[in-house]
Amino acid sequence: MNLIMFLLGRVAKGVVVLMAIAILNFLLIHAAPGDPAQVMAGQGGAADEELLQQLRVQYGLDKPFLTQLGIYAGSYLQFDLGFSYRQQQSVLSLIMDRLPATLLLTGSAFVISLLVGTLMGMLAARRQGHWSDGAITTVSLMFYATPLFWIALMSQIIFSLKLGWLPNVGYETIGANLSGFARMLDIGRHLILPAMTLGLFFTAVYVRMMRASMLQVAGSDFVKTARAKGLSEGVILRHHIARNAILPVVTLAGLQAGQLVGGAVLTETVFAWPGIGRLMFDALTQRDYPILLGVFFISSALVIGFNILTELVYRIVDPRIGAQG
Repeated sequence: MNLIMFLLGRVAKGVVVLMAIAILNFLLIHAAPGDPAQVMAGQGGAADEELLQQLRVQYGLDKPFLTQLGIYAGSYLQFDLGFSYRQQQSVLSLIMDRLPATLLLTGSAFVISLLVGTLMGMLAARRQGHWSDGAITTVSLMFYATPLFWIALMSQIIFSLKLGWLPNVGYETIGANLSGFARMLDIGRHLILPAMTLGLFFTAVYVRMMRASMLQVAGSDFVKTARAKGLSEGVILRHHIARNAILPVVTLAGLQAGQLVGGAVLTETVFAWPGIGRLMFDALTQRDYPILLGVFFISSALVIGFNILTELVYRIVDPRIGAQG
């Protein structure tokens, strides 16, 4: 019952926060310079005043600002994200078409970064002062400081152009017409480079966090007591040190899970991955405001959802939190 009330409370707060974010996004987008009607008219090969006025009337750009805001808020309450005047399609359908690709990319990058980062952090902590500890720390710091786009370009040059091991761009092989397991393998090959590139930065963060947390927990009194009882180092590591040391990593992972969607914009652009990050980038260059607002809204919803999920996982990892609640 407490868990249900907790979920209902978090969801209610999440809805309020989400609507506040949606309104703030609307204000920021409309504060940006430029006229969408002029962009549409220029792409159509004409920009006379009569055509501009027709476009403004057609898409509601001629209405007062507060009226536009009211229409926008009312539509979003009904989960109507509007209509793309550039692509002549529902914004929600456009996002839903691209969202699976983004979730596949960000989910893979998240799992890779969390698993590799946690394991490497544990290894570095156990080998403190050894050359392997220094090597892991140095490599993680290097990836943390290296720009994401540079890693993406270098991975394309090395593993695709030079070695020919993996495809460099796209979601799947164009014209292959694969299906079933063969198509899954093809998508998986295309996924490796962007997922590894996106996950490397966060892997470096988790390595440093896990190492520092384990070293701190290892010096605690309850660990010394466990050793005094004669427990093996493996049992102490698994059940006493690692279980407590991973709590800050879980918190950080939950906060950064939503950031992966934002980081995917650059990765999807470099690797031509057909996700919502690439959709948002194209909408920005075309001043397609409905798509921008829709992507911001869905991204915010994902961040809020990840935060709620993180709190649930936190309660599972550390039952004391649920008991205190």
